[in-house]
Amino acid sequence: MAPPVTLKVSNRFPKKPIKKLPTSIEITDTTTVQDVKDNLAKRAGGWDPNRFGLYEPEKKKLLKDRKALISKQESVLGGKEILVKDLGLQLSWTTTFIIEYSGPLIFHLLFPFVLRPYLYKLSLPYLPYTSGSLPPLSTSQLLAAAMIELHFAKREYETLFIHRFSLATMPFFNIFKNSFHYWVLSGAWLAYWIYAPGSYTSLETPLTRNLDIIGLILYLFGEVSNFHTHVTLSKLRSKGGTERGIPKGYGFNWVTCPNYLFEMIAWTGVLLVTRSSATVLFMVVAMGQMQIWAQKKERAYRAEFPKEYRKKRYAIIPGI
Repeated sequence: MAPPVTLKVSNRFPKKPIKKLPTSIEITDTTTVQDVKDNLAKRAGGWDPNRFGLYEPEKKKLLKDRKALISKQESVLGGKEILVKDLGLQLSWTTTFIIEYSGPLIFHLLFPFVLRPYLYKLSLPYLPYTSGSLPPLSTSQLLAAAMIELHFAKREYETLFIHRFSLATMPFFNIFKNSFHYWVLSGAWLAYWIYAPGSYTSLETPLTRNLDIIGLILYLFGEVSNFHTHVTLSKLRSKGGTERGIPKGYGFNWVTCPNYLFEMIAWTGVLLVTRSSATVLFMVVAMGQMQIWAQKKERAYRAEFPKEYRKKRYAIIPGI
């Protein structure tokens, strides 16, 4: 084993210093990024280790892989220095996703089955039947509620038992921004318009019954395929590990992120059942965000596996 090396510890932003941050730290050839965080947290007075962001001194690049060996970071060893930043209060990714997905689960139960008799009498007083009892939920409305509930229940299950995260935590206050998409758009906004009396989802005709059947088939295909791709991705990383791999197999030969492709297929099924512009808005926003993530993932694959990775022309939808 090589002798220990002493690294200078500096604040990433000197104008925002971390109190009690040690000025130096010793590392060995087995010291990981997480080891350094744990050591700094202990010496700084019992901080949460995940609050510390470690950066190499040359390009000031964040060392994301918590299991990476410090001895392999040439810039850190060459300059004998490591930069540290307080990332603020942190929240685990598992907790984050559970909170985010719970919003739609709550709203798509409350709006149609608990609040509906009161909600629309107050907000839609011009409807002829709001002075008395509302008409019952249509087949399409009941089916939409079941589809959306199952979608987000599946996501909660995947969060707890399937997904393996390379990063342990995220900044706490990001939960409010991230939850807006789920609690507002796919939660309250979508639920309000889908279960409203007089909406397109409330219609009962031969055409709507056919659309319900087609939508349900697309939904089931998309959800099962999406689950399959998530299982494939989870197998690329050991439990608690941070290693990355190249996903192959069903869907991955077509586009960079087939999990997003199959998710949009599932939501297309929901759209056929709901026939609501609210669903369209949610899908447009979701698709825009997923496109950004997929393009970022494609760039990451090309950079990390320049020889092994087969480049994809399409991020989410084949041909687009």
